[in-house]
Amino acid sequence: MLSRKSKYGLKALLALAESADGPVLVSDLAEGDAIPKKFLEAILLELKRRGVVQSKKGKGGGYFLARKPEAITFGEVIRALDGPLAAVPCVSQTQYMRCAECPDEATCGVRIAMKEVRDATAKILDHTTLADINKRRARKRRRAARAH
Repeated sequence: MLSRKSKYGLKALLALAESADGPVLVSDLAEGDAIPKKFLEAILLELKRRGVVQSKKGKGGGYFLARKPEAITFGEVIRALDGPLAAVPCVSQTQYMRCAECPDEATCGVRIAMKEVRDATAKILDHTTLADINKRRARKRRRAARAH
């Protein structure tokens, strides 16, 4: 399940990706997506440490993306905020660890199934960018506007 931390982080990044006016204040991001401000500040600091966002202090300051929206994937963000995508450590690509109770990884049924889940999840999340999702959102908004 996606944590609130990752969900809020992705929502804030999608808003930053849409912002053409320069840096955005944490308070504006928090208000726009109903995210607790203090929690969002901690999330953005972690994303800054990971090189996903940058910040500018002073007048006209706030947060902005460190790279183009086309270069930031959902997988990268979730890993930065929550760690590996894998449900069990023995199939993690970034933090592999053998399961202590497993006598034979090669024939472990749980590992076989969870590797397929991890691979499918990673394939989607590592190929879905902020730009992709904002394009889809814009199409849905246009369709909704035409319907009314």
